[in-house]
Amino acid sequence: MTRNLSRRAFAGSCAAGAFALATASVTGRSAAAPSGNTSGVQAAISDLAHPQAASSQLLLSWGEGHWYGTAGAADLAHGRPVRADDRFRAGSVTKAFVATVVLQLWAEGLLDLDAPIIRCLPGARLPSRFVSVTVGHLLSHTSGLPDHRGMPDLDTPEKVLRHRFDRWTPAALIDTVTHDSLKFTPGTRQEYRGINYVFLALLIEELTGQRYGDAIADRVLRPLGLTRTLIPGDDLRLHGPQVRGYLRMTDGSLVDITVYDQSSSWGEGELVATAEDLFRFQQALFTGALLEPQALDKMLALPPSTVRMLDGSPARYSMGLQAATVNGKTYWGKTGDTYGYRTRMFATRDLSTRFVLSYTPMPLNAKEDMITRVVTALEP
Repeated sequence: MTRNLSRRAFAGSCAAGAFALATASVTGRSAAAPSGNTSGVQAAISDLAHPQAASSQLLLSWGEGHWYGTAGAADLAHGRPVRADDRFRAGSVTKAFVATVVLQLWAEGLLDLDAPIIRCLPGARLPSRFVSVTVGHLLSHTSGLPDHRGMPDLDTPEKVLRHRFDRWTPAALIDTVTHDSLKFTPGTRQEYRGINYVFLALLIEELTGQRYGDAIADRVLRPLGLTRTLIPGDDLRLHGPQVRGYLRMTDGSLVDITVYDQSSSWGEGELVATAEDLFRFQQALFTGALLEPQALDKMLALPPSTVRMLDGSPARYSMGLQAATVNGKTYWGKTGDTYGYRTRMFATRDLSTRFVLSYTPMPLNAKEDMITRVVTALEP
């Protein structure tokens, strides 16, 4: 089931930012020339003024062959060009990895997607009104969980900096949504919420006896040889070759935001990855190397047409991915946003067109101009 969505369907829901380099470096290469307008996609990522960004990179398979292009610098202090094996923060792309492991456990008969989460996590001491929230509801963002209470206000870059080293536990994150009634009957509406995946990461730990990051490593990263991808846990830094993230302050100054405590995104937005690794993950996922056919079908199915987003638009999130249809072509994938970084990983079901776009916008709430340009360049 697909929905006719605009290019805005590729947009994420979190804030990020941008800054234009006066001397941006631009490179492009192809292992075998894709059957499309590569000059158009290079131009799409080379405009680092809309939104203002320090760097961008795009790994693309379009028809036959792969193409990789970059613009800007991975590190403003040294001007080094971006490379496809540079680490960056991938934000909510984490959810695709978490959902993959949950669906693997379901395929192995270790969990029931219709089971109430309150029974799956007895140690979490969830309120009894959560009894109607199932594992499947959490996966598809149809849980109706209450709004957060007690989370910091991060509506300015200065506030983001003030809270960049705050330490959160999974229990504390869950507590923020346990004080009010459910927003809607689970399964009847859809609202994208990161907290859904905090519950799911805890479920992975309950069923495997491992840290959820270790379970992802054992079941996804190591089998695929994704040596540059990880769930960093308590480590606040990126190590080895990396893309630096930046945040522009209200007074116009620029702050390196690369070192950041990601515990507030535990279970749903911590992933550190590279463009090459995400490209390989995408290939493995869609070809069935990670999920059995029934499980992959679950991941690639939207809720019934009666389920709408809170604003009345059609549901666009499946179990771990999201769908966007542009000019009759449906893409499946995931967006990821965290301060200083933005990632877009999408593919058609048959992998005839797929891409990983990662760039480093710097103003808070940067516009989605770059992904719009990329998708436009991919159209016939």
